[in-house]
Amino acid sequence: MNTVVLKGSGITVADIAAIARKDWVVKAGPDISVKLTRARAVLDQAAASGQQIYGLNTGLGANLKTSVTDSTGVFQQQLVRGRGAGIGPSLPRDVTRAVMAARLFMLAVGGSGISPAVFDDLLALLNNKVHPIVPSIGSIGAGDLVLLSAIARTMIGEGQAEYQGEVLTSAEALSKAGLLPSRLGPKDGLSLLNASAVSAGQAALALVDAGAVFEWQRQAVALSFEGLGGNPLILIPAIQQARPAAGQEAEAAKLLARLQGSMLFEAKTALQDPLSLRCVASIHGALSQTLAAAIEAVEIELNSAADNPLVIVDEGRVLSTGNFHTPSLALAFETLGLAVAQTGLASAARFIQLTGSSRNGLPRYLSPVGGASAGFVPLQKTVTALIGAIRHKANPVTLDFLPVSEGVEDHATQTLLAITKCAEMIDLWRQLVACEMLAAAQAVDLRPEHRCGEGTLQTYRLVRSVVPKLEEDRSLGDDVLLLAELLESLEI
Repeated sequence: MNTVVLKGSGITVADIAAIARKDWVVKAGPDISVKLTRARAVLDQAAASGQQIYGLNTGLGANLKTSVTDSTGVFQQQLVRGRGAGIGPSLPRDVTRAVMAARLFMLAVGGSGISPAVFDDLLALLNNKVHPIVPSIGSIGAGDLVLLSAIARTMIGEGQAEYQGEVLTSAEALSKAGLLPSRLGPKDGLSLLNASAVSAGQAALALVDAGAVFEWQRQAVALSFEGLGGNPLILIPAIQQARPAAGQEAEAAKLLARLQGSMLFEAKTALQDPLSLRCVASIHGALSQTLAAAIEAVEIELNSAADNPLVIVDEGRVLSTGNFHTPSLALAFETLGLAVAQTGLASAARFIQLTGSSRNGLPRYLSPVGGASAGFVPLQKTVTALIGAIRHKANPVTLDFLPVSEGVEDHATQTLLAITKCAEMIDLWRQLVACEMLAAAQAVDLRPEHRCGEGTLQTYRLVRSVVPKLEEDRSLGDDVLLLAELLESLEI
């Protein structure tokens, strides 16, 4: 059985994807129980001393000055119920699992003060595949409390959850899984809610998807070099080293490797290709750097105690923080969205080059019959629609917030919205890449004497494994969907 071990550090976006999509089991390492117990002891001692502790003996938000006296956890249940204000379509199963895993990883760092028994309940919920029905709208990027309340409600036996493919009341789902409702102690409810786990979990999946689509994009570009008769010398190391922009040399090397063995190195090629081909190393290099920065930002969140208040075990103190706030994560995804859009625009430009006039030595519209045949030209509209949607979603949202909670919460980051629209862009980008691959493969077919490189031949064969050469006009939209589904299903 494949497992991910909680250690309080070292968790990656790939770990999240394995748990979310392959149902890997999560196990607590030997030190986790000790770490949680120590943090809980510090919290209890601070509370017993009479210290004001946010969310334990005070209300939340604008109710900060309202004192709470509760040793039974009743207020924590009230807190969980009262934050259940999320709406919209529920999160998909894999995203919900990613969110649950993200919160577990954050709690395992040890700064929340959560009761070890409640931590174990969340771990059991995930491993027993009881998936709360979590709404998608309600976070403004200052923690994901409103959405995480759905998970906490399931833990106490309220709300709804999916179990073995069936949506049940949470009480029924827990019972069928052999689990008991959680008994929340002081601050336990807030510990489950007050984090950016929805953002971090969904972000991890988006980044894994982005990395996969990026690799398909590289393959599509290399095949476009073959189809357009591009000049591969633009990719040699000396050119990249002359202006060592971020990621440029590495990306050029990847494309050059796929083209090894191609006739392009022997043939007479154009002096200068269109910029979407000639400048691809720098375009991809920028995306590579941006993707790496986004991964770093997410993995910081997954391995951090971003709680408010924070239990500082080594100092024996409990202090309020703003660590739940995620401007760097939001900005990383805004930037990633722009980099994806720029890369997508280059892909669309190459598609137009491939399917337009015959100036690249290819039949007009990539039609082997000519005449009134539409060939690939109608697909230009689909490509334009895809890139229009991508560009629209690339517009920033991090400044779109209002002060809430009587002005106590007067700044937000819209992190989840930035991540969600970026994830949607990645799905559109995959379809765009499929369009470029189809056109490039058709162009290769229309150069019967051409010999592809070793890597590009593999890509060509992948395309032809699901879509035949266009001999006469047919519904190319069906071909795009078939190829896009194949790309999504394959692991890089």
